[in-house]
Amino acid sequence: MRTAEQVAEIVRCLENEYPDSLCSLEYGKDYELLFSVRLAAQCTDERVNMITPALFERFPTLESFAGADVEEVERYVKSCGFYHTKARDIVNCAKILLTQYGGKVPGTMEELLKLPGVGRKTANLILGDVYNAPGAVVVDTHCIRLSNRMGLVDNEKDPVKIESALRAQLPPEKSNDFTHRLVLHGRAVCTARKPYCERCCVRHVCKFAAG
Repeated sequence: MRTAEQVAEIVRCLENEYPDSLCSLEYGKDYELLFSVRLAAQCTDERVNMITPALFERFPTLESFAGADVEEVERYVKSCGFYHTKARDIVNCAKILLTQYGGKVPGTMEELLKLPGVGRKTANLILGDVYNAPGAVVVDTHCIRLSNRMGLVDNEKDPVKIESALRAQLPPEKSNDFTHRLVLHGRAVCTARKPYCERCCVRHVCKFAAG
């Protein structure tokens, strides 16, 4: 585990390196983000951004998604993998949003986790990006890898435990942006194949870089 000073320095350095900490998924409506995150499961955000423009053009409203034929949705999302399940979840989710939540994406963890295909990662992203909820921590593969390398957690792979550990260490108002920055840093510098420590902005406070 890092000291409070080290955590603050990691947060500061990543803020300087990646001032724009936006989610890389492209969307215009809250429910579109929800559906895009579902499509991104075991798929890259880049791939999702390639297929969602046509998907959202074909189904421009929540009502159109709710009334959609699942097999037609499958054709639009097939390249994202696991398309049978993802298409079914999207259509069912649209129906629930309309019938139970007045067409709005709910704003609590408990409600979000009841939606088809929604886990804690998706729920936290919605809470952070849509509702600006303090303490939202999105634990994806980048977050797991970088949290361990930086020493924010110690050889921990359980997303729920990592979420709890980060929430305990990070300023609540910065936690959501921090996890977005981990994604950017994980893609650009601290990659899964090889961390490029020589050009890392946090190498001076990183457990992995210190050896």
